[in-house]
Amino acid sequence: MRFLLDTEQRDFAASLAALLSAADVPAVARARAAGDDAPLRALWRRLGDAGAFALAVPEEFGGTGLLPVELALCCVELGRHGLPGPAAETFAASTLLAGTEQQALLPGVASGQLILSLAADGGYAADPDLADAVLCLGDERKAPLRQSLDPARRMGVPGDAIAVAPGPGSERATGLAALCTAALALGTGRHLLAATVGYTRTRTQFGVPIGSFQAVKHRLADVLLQLDFAEPLLYGAAVAVQDSAAGAAVDIAAAKAACGGAGYSAARAALQLHGAIGYTDEFDLSLWIRRARVLRNAWGSPSACRRTVLELRPAAEVRN
Repeated sequence: MRFLLDTEQRDFAASLAALLSAADVPAVARARAAGDDAPLRALWRRLGDAGAFALAVPEEFGGTGLLPVELALCCVELGRHGLPGPAAETFAASTLLAGTEQQALLPGVASGQLILSLAADGGYAADPDLADAVLCLGDERKAPLRQSLDPARRMGVPGDAIAVAPGPGSERATGLAALCTAALALGTGRHLLAATVGYTRTRTQFGVPIGSFQAVKHRLADVLLQLDFAEPLLYGAAVAVQDSAAGAAVDIAAAKAACGGAGYSAARAALQLHGAIGYTDEFDLSLWIRRARVLRNAWGSPSACRRTVLELRPAAEVRN
C-alpha cells in the first residue's frame, strides 16, 4: 500500500506550522516553567480556533469526530515547535467524556478554551495544575504535584480526578495517548535534527565547519534514518486506528518505540554536537532536548512497547 497525505491534510499541517512559528513558543514554554500559564492558554485557544483540538471531539459537541491521521499530523507540528502542556492527554481524554456527566466540557475542549489531562492506570497525569479536568484510568488515587525533567511540565494526580473504569474506552484512550505522544516525539526529533544541522554548518573548528567532518555527518545521518523509518510507522498506526484494525495496538506500540527512540537519539546528537551550550537553560534548544527524554518514556517506554509488539504480534497475525 502506498500512503500519501492529501492536499487538505498538508494544508492543515502547514497552517499549524505557520501559526506556531509566529507564536514564539519557547517564550510560552519558559513562562509556563516560571508558573505563568496565561501565554500558553492564549496559544491553546488560537490552536482551538484553528481546529486542532476538535480532532478527537465527537461532532455533536463541536468537533470533527476522531481523525487519527490528522491528529498525528497535528501532534508532529506541536512537537516540532515545542508546545508545552498536555496535548496528547487532552486528545485522548476527549474520547472518554461523551455520554458522561462531564460531556458538557467537550465544546470548550474543541474550541481550546478548556484543557484536559489523563493519568494512566497507576501513573501520573501531565500538567494537572494546568488542566480544567483530570481523568484517571483505573482506581481513584491521589499523587502530589512534582516537577518533570521538562521544566514546563508537572506531574501528579489531584484529589478531584475523575476515575474511569477499565474497558474498551480506556484502552482506546491509552492507545490514542501513545499515538499522539509518538507524533510529538517525532516532531521534537525533527526540530532537533534541523537545528543541529544548521549549527554544524556555522560552527567552525580547525578553520572549517564541523559539519564537514565525517564523524559528524555519520552521526546526523543515523538520526535522519531513525526519524525517516519511524515516520511511516506513525502514520501506519494512525491508519490502523482510523480503520479500527485488529492489530492497531501492535502498530501503536511499534510507532511509539520507534518515534520515541528516534527523538531521543536526535536529542543526544544535538547535545553532543552543540557542546556545553546544549544543556544551558538560556539556550532554547535545551527545551526540546529535555522534552525528548520525557516523550520517549511517556505512555510506554521503548522496552514496554517492544514487549507489547512481541506479545501481541502473533495474536494479531492469527486474527488477520
